[in-house]
Amino acid sequence: MAEDRLFSGESVNVEYKVEVPKKSENYMKTVVAFANGRGGRLVFGVDDKTLEIVGMDPDTIFQTIDSITNAISDSCEPKIYPDVTLQTIREKTVIVVEILPGPMRPYYLKSKGLSAGTYIRVFGTSRLAEDYMLKELILEGENRYFDSEPCQGLKVSQTDVEELCREMKETALKHTWRDSEKTAVRNVTKNVLLSWGVLKEENGEVIPTNAYALLTGQMPRQPVIQCAVFKGTTRAYFVDRREFDGPIQDQVEAAFQYVLEKINMGMRLNGIYRQDVYELPVDSVREMIANAAAHRSYLEPGNIQVALFDDRLEVTSPGMLLNRVSIEKMKEGYSKLRNPAIASAFAYMKIIEKWGTGIPRILRECSEYGLPEPELIDFDGDFRINMYRKTRKEEGVNTTQTTQTIQTIQTTQTTQTTQTAPGVSVSLTDDDKAILKVISRDPKLTQKEIAMELGWTVDRVKYYLNKLKKRSVIKRTGSSHNGHWDLLIEERLEAE
Repeated sequence: MAEDRLFSGESVNVEYKVEVPKKSENYMKTVVAFANGRGGRLVFGVDDKTLEIVGMDPDTIFQTIDSITNAISDSCEPKIYPDVTLQTIREKTVIVVEILPGPMRPYYLKSKGLSAGTYIRVFGTSRLAEDYMLKELILEGENRYFDSEPCQGLKVSQTDVEELCREMKETALKHTWRDSEKTAVRNVTKNVLLSWGVLKEENGEVIPTNAYALLTGQMPRQPVIQCAVFKGTTRAYFVDRREFDGPIQDQVEAAFQYVLEKINMGMRLNGIYRQDVYELPVDSVREMIANAAAHRSYLEPGNIQVALFDDRLEVTSPGMLLNRVSIEKMKEGYSKLRNPAIASAFAYMKIIEKWGTGIPRILRECSEYGLPEPELIDFDGDFRINMYRKTRKEEGVNTTQTTQTIQTIQTTQTTQTTQTAPGVSVSLTDDDKAILKVISRDPKLTQKEIAMELGWTVDRVKYYLNKLKKRSVIKRTGSSHNGHWDLLIEERLEAE
């Protein structure tokens, strides 16, 4: 195991401990979280803050290994079998505990039980799995899919089935351009919907699944696609926003048309003819939105967000990447279906192409357009794709603002002075004001939700919130999930 790989800093899949905690629960949460995620390593004998190699006591190191393996075996359900090895670096020996992704999810702490003892890994920390995530882990462990599960309380008639079949064929024909291909579009029947998992047969009765409810707009708390245009590169200032409901395939089309209305149109000379072209590859734009609808977690109580900024198009879908799926694999065409029934329906309707081809095609089309490679981000339970636009600078040079520039904390921002305690002035930067405006609109927002609103990373939000708390501009009342923010400034923020 290479030293630079082992000591690259704490992340989603690496955690360091100076020594083995006396209370095993202090690291057993991480073991469970690794097994419920994409695996990881616990390294004992390394300072988690400085990455200094402290090493383990060589006289008792094998007894320590036994105690670690016994604790993992006794504390976790189902059983987790770690791979424990020793590694000597700079004449000091550390213990490396490798936890592989588990096939029998969810894994949890026996002492706490399933609901209170299931943990997942988010941003380098082990967190208690929320209810929707626990349900998804249970389904994944049983090789079941939410979209193929029966939709409780929903009934379907033969007429309803025929109407959906007719509408799906119309959509497929609308998305087919050549006459020869149109004649190849087959009819959809009840049996086809059963084979996809859009319908299910139980005790001789045909019942609708969650996929059927989503495709017909009848899902309890039917999700929507939220679209918006923002001024600048953050979510501080809305220019326009829309929300599209109804069947999810109609939402995809409406969101796609919304983006086309808002992006720029240019021209290209093809011989002696002028050809109008959009600034972004439209097929890739549609693919981004369609993939979000096909692959999102419908258990998570959130909505797909399509946001257009001065420098990028951003599509965010609820639900972290599935087990054994990584961004590197996605770029190579690897795909693991979260919603196979919806994916089958979308593929038939020509809304998405063959499974696994979407991301490679988006990367290729952006390259052919002369755009930077789109950014794929797996963060805090959601997945996001950023497609960067071209911006014009002096002398007509096309440049694109990078993610590093976007996320860099600006030190030259304009400031606004406001009052906190009587007689005490505080200077606020543009980013300070952006966070305060979001909080003033909804004081109950969590750090993750603030990050989503602003288009920032959660770490960046934490930095500014901590800074504002230390300067007595805001304070948090209650817990991180159920509390609210209090603004301590005396005067209201100026309306922009």
